[in-house]
Amino acid sequence: MHFSAFLTTRSAGPESDRAVIEAMVEHATDAERLGFDAVFLPDHHFTGYAPPASDPMMFAAYLAAKLPRLHFGFSVQTIPLHHPVRFAERLNLIDQLTDGKVLVGTGSGTTPEEMIGLGVRYQDTKELSVSNLDVVERLWAKRPGDEPVEFDNGHYRGSVVSRIVPAPHSPDGPQLMSVAQRPSSTRRAAEQAQPAFIPAFTPPAIDDAKPMEHLRHYYAAYREALEAAGHSEERVARALEWTTHTYQHVHVADSDAQAEDEFQRLMEQYQGAIEREHVANKAAEAITGVELRPHPDARKPGYQGTWCLWGSPATVTEKLREVADLGIGNVLGGFLGGPLTPDRVELGRKSMRLFATEVMPKFREAAA
Repeated sequence: MHFSAFLTTRSAGPESDRAVIEAMVEHATDAERLGFDAVFLPDHHFTGYAPPASDPMMFAAYLAAKLPRLHFGFSVQTIPLHHPVRFAERLNLIDQLTDGKVLVGTGSGTTPEEMIGLGVRYQDTKELSVSNLDVVERLWAKRPGDEPVEFDNGHYRGSVVSRIVPAPHSPDGPQLMSVAQRPSSTRRAAEQAQPAFIPAFTPPAIDDAKPMEHLRHYYAAYREALEAAGHSEERVARALEWTTHTYQHVHVADSDAQAEDEFQRLMEQYQGAIEREHVANKAAEAITGVELRPHPDARKPGYQGTWCLWGSPATVTEKLREVADLGIGNVLGGFLGGPLTPDRVELGRKSMRLFATEVMPKFREAAA
């Protein structure tokens, strides 16, 4: 099993942005030193949700020069916000700079504020995501001398005569990842032998506290489709190796009681950040003409059961055993979620160290 660190934390304002960026560099450095296999970066704008997330490819390129052992993942790239030509070019370049160690999660986005800020209608995001990915794949397949790749999806248009430069490092191009939830996304991931993100919820509810039921269902559907798609055993194994389940918040402490006390304190801080961002989200919804479900309360059992992993090393190991037994290849965890306070930094570092030294080896010993 692989283990990855999610580079997320919140900036409270312009005066905090630099400190958050520096903390994320240090966090990634700690991840490599402690034996994590990858770091994943989000793609977000305007809210203060991880300032480097405004350009995760640039941040990944910076980190790759410092941390060459790591894989670099994106969870996830918001496809409607990217011109498909620039997206294809930039992914090929980051694929070269990481020697092919890139994992590109793709999604249509969830936040109206980000869409209107970059000139995209929220109502068009799903259709635009599918169209943009189709264009990107056509661009990657194009060779010099082929007919021009022409496209016009109502928002982005162009005609590429030559080819995408640079070529990717990986023979099959940068490794894309889908969220294996909707049947169409699951089918796409399976047909293309992509690793997938396996969710532990079924929309519209994302906090019903029955995570393993959903996880088993979506993983079984993805794996069945992948194995039925006619790929070689090697390609199936490569896809399963990085198939990922995500915990937005991971907190490990010496005892269950200590972990519970610290974790609930951190969730209170996180909820405060969510409520501050809610004001801007509602303003964007009004401009866009949509009304979305509010973010679930992070202090409630439903959210915590779906998105969080906490306890002593023994308890966290036991909870993860169920995930490992399914066959999940990669666990992605956030250790610094919420506002970047001194308390958050201190507890996050200790939690990450305990996870790396007391939990991760249990699963690697089993593999050996």
